[in-house]
Amino acid sequence: WTYSCINCLRSLPYVKAWAEKYRDQGLVVIGVHAPEFAFERDVNNVTKAMKDLGINYPVAIDNEFKIWRAFNNEYWPAHYFADAQGRIRYHHFGEGAYDESERVIQQLLREAGAAKVSDGLINAKSDGVQMAPDSNEVQSPETYVGYQRAEHFVPETALVPDKVAAYNPPTQLALNDWSLGGQWHVGAERATANAPASRIVYRFHARDLHLVLGPGADGKPVRFKVLIDGKAPGADHGMDVAPDGSGTVTDQRLYQLVRQNGGVIDRTFSIEFLDPGASAYAFTFG
Repeated sequence: WTYSCINCLRSLPYVKAWAEKYRDQGLVVIGVHAPEFAFERDVNNVTKAMKDLGINYPVAIDNEFKIWRAFNNEYWPAHYFADAQGRIRYHHFGEGAYDESERVIQQLLREAGAAKVSDGLINAKSDGVQMAPDSNEVQSPETYVGYQRAEHFVPETALVPDKVAAYNPPTQLALNDWSLGGQWHVGAERATANAPASRIVYRFHARDLHLVLGPGADGKPVRFKVLIDGKAPGADHGMDVAPDGSGTVTDQRLYQLVRQNGGVIDRTFSIEFLDPGASAYAFTFG
């Protein structure tokens, strides 16, 4: 797992519940944190995220991807289930299959000699960013802002790598197109706002919109304003945004900026940074 990954965050309520429910019957849960972005290599950031997320089981820091490669892993999250002899008996990549995974845990505990293993399955309650996605309505893909993996940026020729440049978003965006406005320094894995009033716009279709953000290099909070179709989000605001669209980037993490309460349609999202220094990494949807 990695702490800014929306898929990892949405699977955490189940992993935490299993760790609690089956601890006294012999289940041991170990997290392996393999970073996607540079800021996730900072042990202090991971430790803070664990505290914020209520993770009490041990987490190995796999900054060199040694454990990742040993498992030939390719996914965030990936769940591996080992028996009492240390043999991998089952795995699941990504979200979902929670009932099947818990039945595997029960089976392996019985094989190991645990008494009174429950047949019942947990009903993990989750809200905020950890709420299950509305998969039927997600028509927008994970989208990276850094030039190394950027797709659907418009106009295509205008993304200037590793230099401060001025950007002007087009008046109209097609679904899943995005653009920048104002002064930006676009690096390999992130784009950094170089002046106040710099903004990002994205035409999306999903219940939830998330954006991985970080404050300035000095750690100073950065204020922002979110609009949906040019208006304050109101009841469609995410957990990190007020109904009037205001919010603040304080940590390097995933921010939930939109959660639509009504019917899901194509919408135009924009975020304007009122102070310089904020970095944007990736959009995800739910």
